[in-house]
Amino acid sequence: MGTMNGKRTLMCVAGARPNFMKLAPLIRQLSASESIEPLLVHTGQHYDDKMSGAFFRDLGLPEPDHYLNAGGGSHAQQTAEIMKRFEPVLLERRPAGVVVVGDVNSTVACALVASKLHTPVVHVESGLRSFDRSMPEEINRIVTDAISDVLLVSEPSGITNLRSEGVDESRIHFVGNLMIDSLRHHLEQARTLGVAAKLGMEAGRYGVVTMHRPANVDDLGSLSEILEALSDISRDLPLVFPVHPRTRGKLEETRLWEHADIRLVDPLGYLEFLSLMSESAAVLTDSGGIQEETTVLGVPCLTLRNNTERPVTIEQGTNRLAGTRKDGILAAWRELRNDGNAGQVPELWDGRAAERCVAVLERYLAAGVPTSAVR
Repeated sequence: MGTMNGKRTLMCVAGARPNFMKLAPLIRQLSASESIEPLLVHTGQHYDDKMSGAFFRDLGLPEPDHYLNAGGGSHAQQTAEIMKRFEPVLLERRPAGVVVVGDVNSTVACALVASKLHTPVVHVESGLRSFDRSMPEEINRIVTDAISDVLLVSEPSGITNLRSEGVDESRIHFVGNLMIDSLRHHLEQARTLGVAAKLGMEAGRYGVVTMHRPANVDDLGSLSEILEALSDISRDLPLVFPVHPRTRGKLEETRLWEHADIRLVDPLGYLEFLSLMSESAAVLTDSGGIQEETTVLGVPCLTLRNNTERPVTIEQGTNRLAGTRKDGILAAWRELRNDGNAGQVPELWDGRAAERCVAVLERYLAAGVPTSAVR
């Protein structure tokens, strides 16, 4: 059990767009391994073509070996449905381990199933903490890390957080950032698309907005504060806003963007969005991954949140917290415009994180013993 073609099998789980970006370089590297055979499971957490299918094509991901088609619903419904559908797949294939990524419901759901069936769990992007338990993602991170056997860390804060939570040092591996592997691999191709020009925007003379977090989008009071700030900012810099499906309906309720220089566009594929972001003058977002990508691109970023689980993007990168209130966002915008800090690229964000991940996994599986005995 746990072998295929004479290799140990690793089941890699993806559910939402950020997972795909991180798994693509890992699966590419695992496919070249002489000792590991990757199996790809798509839970269907993001299930429409623009949120899922286009990303598979852009990133060169293979067709999933298993598609669970779990769909949406509340957090409880979605998590439970993924667990129900993942368990028989795990029992059928009996892999040597399960790789989960990031902080979405698919991550915690599949980690729980694997752990209860005594299958080793590998968590990519371990140790990130916002210290805000009102965020569902924070709960998912904490739970997943607590039951993972191998913890692959993307930035130094992850090591500090895991140590403070009592995780055995031998289970923690600082490997770098798989998201940046994808960015570096695809950036040249993305830039040839000229998405800004197709939208009638001039390179370096527009900003990009993304929003999807429930705390920003579902509460009309918070959304209105942010939109009023964006309206003011758009007088300085025209804004392009690829609209996440959960955000579209709420925007229609407020209409606050209609008299501002804010252009709403449909969701973009990975390469299209990377093209648009890479030529922008600034990005305003509530996305964790975009905080990382803008840091490497050297694009100023305002994070529309009161906290971040990626502090290295502030300490070293181009990111700054703006909060979610109009006055705070505008103050942060003024500081950003006057700063001009290009930041620096954090340690191990060099495009080779997948190589380091696979080296850890090959060593772990070859040992055939609990992680605590693996050095």
